[in-house]
Amino acid sequence: MRTVGSLLRILVEFLVLWGSSTLVLVVLDRILGGITLDRSGFAPIPTLPAALVLALVFGLLNAALWPVMMRLMSWVGPVLLFAGVFLAGGAIMLLTLYLVPVATVDRPLDAIVLAAPVSLVTSVVSSAIASRSDTAYRLMQVRRNRFRLRRKATLVDATPGLLCIQIDGLGYDVLRRAIADGVTPGLAKLVRETHRLVPWYTDWSSQTGATQLGVLHGSNHNVPAFRWYDKTTGRISVFSNPADNEQRELERADRPGLLAHDGASRGNLFTGGAQDNVLVVSRMRGARLGGGAGYSAYFADPASALRTFIRMIAELQRELRQSLRQKRKDIRPRVPRGGIYPFVRAFATVLATDVTAAAVVGDLIEGRTVVYLDLIGYDEVSHHSGISRPETLAVLTKVDDIIEMLLAVAEQSDRSYRVVVLSDHGQSQGATFLQRYGESLRELVVRLTTRSGSVAPDGHRHQRGGEEAAQPGAEGRAYAAASMHVAADEQSRPAAGEPIVLGSGNLGLIYFPHLPGRADIDAIEAAHPGLLAGLREHPGIGFLLVAAPGGSVVLGPHGRVDVTTGEVTGRNPLEVMGVDALSKIRRTDTFGNVADIMVGGAYWPETDEVAAFEEQIGSHGGMGGPQSTPFLLYPATLPPPPEPLKGAENIHEVLVGWRDLSSRPSTAATGHDATTRSGDAARME
Repeated sequence: MRTVGSLLRILVEFLVLWGSSTLVLVVLDRILGGITLDRSGFAPIPTLPAALVLALVFGLLNAALWPVMMRLMSWVGPVLLFAGVFLAGGAIMLLTLYLVPVATVDRPLDAIVLAAPVSLVTSVVSSAIASRSDTAYRLMQVRRNRFRLRRKATLVDATPGLLCIQIDGLGYDVLRRAIADGVTPGLAKLVRETHRLVPWYTDWSSQTGATQLGVLHGSNHNVPAFRWYDKTTGRISVFSNPADNEQRELERADRPGLLAHDGASRGNLFTGGAQDNVLVVSRMRGARLGGGAGYSAYFADPASALRTFIRMIAELQRELRQSLRQKRKDIRPRVPRGGIYPFVRAFATVLATDVTAAAVVGDLIEGRTVVYLDLIGYDEVSHHSGISRPETLAVLTKVDDIIEMLLAVAEQSDRSYRVVVLSDHGQSQGATFLQRYGESLRELVVRLTTRSGSVAPDGHRHQRGGEEAAQPGAEGRAYAAASMHVAADEQSRPAAGEPIVLGSGNLGLIYFPHLPGRADIDAIEAAHPGLLAGLREHPGIGFLLVAAPGGSVVLGPHGRVDVTTGEVTGRNPLEVMGVDALSKIRRTDTFGNVADIMVGGAYWPETDEVAAFEEQIGSHGGMGGPQSTPFLLYPATLPPPPEPLKGAENIHEVLVGWRDLSSRPSTAATGHDATTRSGDAARME
């Protein structure tokens, strides 16, 4: 009886989809001038027979040819593949019209116009059959693909798996406020019922590259910032470059990654040792780009591409409207949001999120042991809109919806999952260095080294009249650049003898390629007299880390700190940077890639603001304010982490412990974990 009922449901769904596609074709024939259906049928709908035949043949060809076409296109990046999906749909429609000439189109482009609405309506109707919500749309995909995705029952471990969801760039305090204000009801429910929320503290380099390298691979040694210069190779390394990220993994090949055993990496900068990767930047190049990067599977269903396309268009118009609103109301601080940023935002908040979430749905049904995914939408928008402004919090609500959906999918999976939600860093807000002082850090350094103009600007923090173009966020730019085969190393080469100046939020790095090794105070002063004095006196700079003959020192405008002993002379330049500021600096001071001058941007505790060396009003990468305090949300039944929890490498140790705990024999062989069912907490241990 169950088989008969299933067949009947399939038949009903087929008839509904066929009828819906037919109706769309009839309507398009009436409203589009370039498409004409055969009118040999009977009144009142003479085009009905032609529409029925066309819908049936197009549906059959779509089912047969789409997987083949996706495999042929799987070597291209996701952006090109996304565009190719619509061309493929048009090609199938042209083939349909050739096989059953019941309609004519004036131009090949009209075939794309004809195919897109038909596929879209098919998607909408399929979703409606399952349910009326976005979560149910994903659950519909789960049920539809359960037998294709699920492994043999004997291979599904009865012990709980570990699902790690990273919300990129969300600070601990911002999350607490969002929970109190009802912005993230899904996360609020976890905190109040099954999980514990604690802060953790980043390394000096408070950015995704350093954190994910430490969390996923257990070591972020020799990573001073998002981008840095290597004097031994003479090149700039940057975490948005797939080749550089692959090199970082090779340097840690002797370490088993967090995801090395039956793990899956989704939407991250690194694999974590996983063999199965989707939208992972370190794998987004060469022959491994398309199928090897995993995202081509998402486009196997043309409805997925259409659904994502419509949401991206909506996101583009939303960004344009919100940007105009900020200008009209003169909301400050702000940065211009033109250029490629609207497209990067749509990529980060929609396409990358959809592809990543769909892959994790498959992982949960398949019963992966450990999954780590990065949701980058909040981070991307907060860079340009602000860390807790209404439009940014609206994106955070959508991220919360995705997490709720994944929890709902975990409820239906054969394996129970312990769900950990964490962030890689927070963000600090403020007008940029360029806006405040009328010149970039690089321009300041060049001016001081060439001795043109005054040594330092006045002490006032004023906005710059003309605005520079904003830079897309690191993660969004990384995925977008790799997807379109664009070189991600955006740094221009300086002229011979000029210093190399790099920015990572309010952390600056200054290198002197013409000075061998790590230049100390004496070498810098001999080559560029007055540079150090000009920098340490600048109101937008909080402190400098430089090597000295007797050991490295931290220099501030009115004092200094001996890095080795901690002895303070004059006023301590680190007093507003947190109690662990010196320990972070000591660790970075041991790196082989540490800059000749490490520049700590100013932090104003009275306003909780920083002045980023990049054109981003919400920034991270250095110290000062909430950028250094992300969060960890973990099941209350798991062993608690040490307090205080400091550094990405310690997060790796905690997650590995929880992962290995998941692999031990469980007292319960069936049912779901308390992380996905609040009533089962007693049997977690």
